[in-house]
Amino acid sequence: MTPEEGIAACAGLVQRGDPPRFRAAMAAPVPLRRMLFPLYAFNLEVARAPLVTKEPMIAEMRLQWWRDALGEIAAGGQVRRHEVVTPLALALDAEGARDLDDLIEARRADIEGLRPAEPDDVTRYLDRTAGTLLWTAARLAGATDEDMARDGGLAQGLANWLLAVPDLVARNREPLPPGDPDARMRELAQTGLDALARARSARVATPARPVFLVLADTGARLRAIRRDPANPPRETPLRDRLRLGLRSLRGW
Repeated sequence: MTPEEGIAACAGLVQRGDPPRFRAAMAAPVPLRRMLFPLYAFNLEVARAPLVTKEPMIAEMRLQWWRDALGEIAAGGQVRRHEVVTPLALALDAEGARDLDDLIEARRADIEGLRPAEPDDVTRYLDRTAGTLLWTAARLAGATDEDMARDGGLAQGLANWLLAVPDLVARNREPLPPGDPDARMRELAQTGLDALARARSARVATPARPVFLVLADTGARLRAIRRDPANPPRETPLRDRLRLGLRSLRGW
């Protein structure tokens, strides 16, 4: 597999499995896409790993496979050939591989499927997953403010988490802490909006700004959830593309 074929394979995976991140990556300069598509494809595959089987041991083995692959990348030696791992190894450095290993460790909570006891359990999980993902992408693009990137990732993670609540409930999961579900969703949506405001108040290195286009829809989604938790907004690709275009013109 050539590097170009690997990038194309990752782009296809993201386009099918994570359309919002695909659109945001396509709005970034071509050199950044070579890093973003493998990173987002990795995230997609790891997120799916605990959900495609009901056998905890098999899910653990799937996650361990990805941890082993990251270990190879961090070591700087020979890396297994795989449509995602091969291009990821070209985009990622040792620090990024170690950070993403913690992302995988956090995903083990999806195998157990335990109900969060309090809102902080949700935000800690999303910081280690969505926050780590956005920080890794931003750092590789030249950003230096980790807190800012993690705030943005937390906001995006909360929007996606809250939008996924009906699907998670249908899977017999309990994604919200005990209490009134609508009140919990409003509380978490406000936490996301606060995090997004902090992120947008910070300065971003110019080369890394396109990475944050992935947040173009985050504020609108969180505000809609806060307004009416029982009727979360549906994905509307045309409207999302318009928001993305405006953010591209105005700066993320």
